[in-house]
Amino acid sequence: MKKVRTRIAPSPTGNLHIGTVRTALFNFLFAKHEDGEFIIRIEDTDKERNEKKYEEDILEGLSWLNLTHDALYRQSEHVARHTEVLEELLQADKAYISREPKKDDPQAEALIVRLRNPNVDLTFTDLIRGDITFNTEDLGDFVIARSMTEPLYHLAVVVDDYDAGITHVIRGDDHISNTPRQILIGEALNFERPQYAHIPLILSPDRTKLSKRKGAVSLCDYRNKGYISEAITNYLALLGWNPGTEQETFSLDELCKIFSLEKIQKGGAIFNQEKLDWFNKEYLRKLPLEQLTMHITKALPQSVKELTGYNEERVLAIAPALAERISRFDEITALGETGELDYYFSAPEYIPDALLPTKGSATKEETAYYLEEVLHRLHTINDEHFVEEKIKDALWSYANEKGRSAVLWPMRFALSGKPKSPDPFSLAHILGKEETHMRLEKAIAMLRKNA
Repeated sequence: MKKVRTRIAPSPTGNLHIGTVRTALFNFLFAKHEDGEFIIRIEDTDKERNEKKYEEDILEGLSWLNLTHDALYRQSEHVARHTEVLEELLQADKAYISREPKKDDPQAEALIVRLRNPNVDLTFTDLIRGDITFNTEDLGDFVIARSMTEPLYHLAVVVDDYDAGITHVIRGDDHISNTPRQILIGEALNFERPQYAHIPLILSPDRTKLSKRKGAVSLCDYRNKGYISEAITNYLALLGWNPGTEQETFSLDELCKIFSLEKIQKGGAIFNQEKLDWFNKEYLRKLPLEQLTMHITKALPQSVKELTGYNEERVLAIAPALAERISRFDEITALGETGELDYYFSAPEYIPDALLPTKGSATKEETAYYLEEVLHRLHTINDEHFVEEKIKDALWSYANEKGRSAVLWPMRFALSGKPKSPDPFSLAHILGKEETHMRLEKAIAMLRKNA
């Protein structure tokens, strides 16, 4: 039995599209499940639109997702082989040269190559959709090359797949209409037919084709937004494929073990941004602290890094709390740019009235008294035990006695200067005993002065 070989054949005419990523993923998973090989073929024959930066983006993106390839080809390397095949078809009278007006200059003549179409009913078995039949008469004698050194897509694909030993062509269902042409070319060359599997396209929520107009479509867009590679592969695997269980999170190795073409659905797969964010948050929470801190540090804007109290130790301390607030790392950038993270690195500025709780009728004098008791209770905690749990234990009964809003609101506001921020216990732990005492003492002094 032949070794399974699959391929992805992107064109370097733009950044790596998320739909191409999902197709690459399915090809990779199927090949590895079958102990086969996954091939990348860069289809770079469009000289006018190809750019090296796009090829680099494709290869870097697939590498970032850990979709490692077993071989890498470029279609432009095979032009001599394509010419050889064209000559073979002409000699066998299975193709012919046609003199026709050029499309861009009707006064000039072009020598193009057309395949002789046998005009038959052609049936192929799609591994997802079952038997599909086409009447090829409607195709006519279609063009397979603009010249002997300029093969068109259909010829080049068929030859390159055959020469690379591709056993399974797994691609988007927008390619179904291409299949009869490619089968006719393969049969004219006496090539063994690969097995075909056409997967559903990724659609926008309104069931139209995913496009830039409706959101990010390039893998680099998601990388720049701070998505984790494992979250993207996990989510894309479940777009159009179902493992048949309730499990949702899978490592790449787990996906390789359980993936099968039989469980790919026929209908279009709806791209759900909220679900992708959910996956990303799940993986974000699992990151080792050092790695999480590295991502957060990278995402912090320069304005935060220039604050007087900024240091690596403080970023390490706040990383778990920040991870609970975000779904992706670009949200860290947004929080930093709006000043929502400043209080971690510098004492906040505010007016005394802001310290008064929104619920109840506590006066400035009463609020100062409550904060003094908070300070006293915090002082009883040893420096090495100044952690969230111990801080909460020291204050919780007092907060319940006097009213949580009356005690905890001014404490939290004194530490953050924000009406919305993490709870005061975690804030105090992150800031440390000395900084917490300084901020509370400042608040008490302001309240006493303005009572």
